[in-house]
Amino acid sequence: MAVRTRDTRRGRTRGRSTAGAVLAGLLFASACAAPRDTTDRVTAEEIGVTLDRRAAAVMAHDTKAYLAALDPRAESFRAAQRTELRNLADVPLESWAYKVNSVSGAGTGRVSADVELRYRFAGYDNAPMSSSRTVELVRRGADGPWYIAADRAAEDTPGLLWQQGDVEVVRGTHSLVLGVGRPAEELRRIADTADRAVPAVSGVWPEPWAQRVVVLVPRSVDDMARLLGSPVESYRGIAAVTTGEVGGSGRRPADRVIVNPQAYGMLGEFGRRVVLTHETTHVATRSHTSAATPVWLSEGFADLTAYRQESRTAQELAPGLAGAVRRGDLPARLPVDEDFGFGGDAETLAKAYEGGWLACELIVRDWGEEELIAFYRAVGARSGRDGAVEHAMQSVLGTTPRDFTARWRDYLRDRLG
Repeated sequence: MAVRTRDTRRGRTRGRSTAGAVLAGLLFASACAAPRDTTDRVTAEEIGVTLDRRAAAVMAHDTKAYLAALDPRAESFRAAQRTELRNLADVPLESWAYKVNSVSGAGTGRVSADVELRYRFAGYDNAPMSSSRTVELVRRGADGPWYIAADRAAEDTPGLLWQQGDVEVVRGTHSLVLGVGRPAEELRRIADTADRAVPAVSGVWPEPWAQRVVVLVPRSVDDMARLLGSPVESYRGIAAVTTGEVGGSGRRPADRVIVNPQAYGMLGEFGRRVVLTHETTHVATRSHTSAATPVWLSEGFADLTAYRQESRTAQELAPGLAGAVRRGDLPARLPVDEDFGFGGDAETLAKAYEGGWLACELIVRDWGEEELIAFYRAVGARSGRDGAVEHAMQSVLGTTPRDFTARWRDYLRDRLG
């Protein structure tokens, strides 16, 4: 396919220091520092009260109460915040809360707080999503309340969909689609395709998972990049991306599938089915995907699932490698993570996906579907990359990376020749 997809696995540090660490530090502070530390603590508590009022207003969609927590002198900020609250009107929120991690400028009339926003979509999120925020607050009067004067994403933190415009919501049987600036009919078609993808994935992946998916559809690829916190050049030819944190903690937030409306819109029905089934596979397998999982395995398994019920030939699905086989230019190794880089060579990227898919297909042919699942789990169960694939190949498949690679190269010749 000309337009490919992949899973993003960029880790993010959530906050800089916890409130618990701040309070623990107070216990060991010297006597001369106590007044300042007490001020810090009281300020954080007072700011927490203001943010709690704001959170309650969001959940109640109470515009008056929401604006009451904002600086009455910050007119442009108040206007922007009123619009943002209105954009949230149809979003099915189950919870919305703030955690104050640290405060700078305590003891003055204006402070900056490092805050974590946590929110859930009702019926879809098992744990809160989070967004690191920098919130500036001012105090009007010596003993007056704190008011929010500014609220922006912390450095290297992606934006939020409702900051881009009014959110249209479409609920499917297994999906929740949130769009900004896109026709309702388009969002409904995406929901219908996602609804078919979920049972298709469940038919392949036997492990428990939520069996529902949240899809975000921004207005443009530029807005997509803002939601991902990455340069737009990385996503122009990418139809969709799944975001999430790898690792099986059991408390990870639900993933989000983010669609590039321009690239996705250029696909036919086949391409759209493949894209959303591929991305839904990432959602299902997330808790068994870790830093130890090579990209060829996670992407290859997602493509294997997406192609399972399709009637296209291997040559049609892997034109890049098919051409290489015809030229006698077989790859010497399995794809490495760097081959999947969005900003790299398009032909290398296409071949990487094709090679990962055919590696997973080879495991199914020679060992079986259950062994592929067991192999995926075994690799993901390791804490780091070193030795993970080697150990899983030996313990589950009874082979070595060297022998597997030789068998894979033979399989490419047989399948694509």
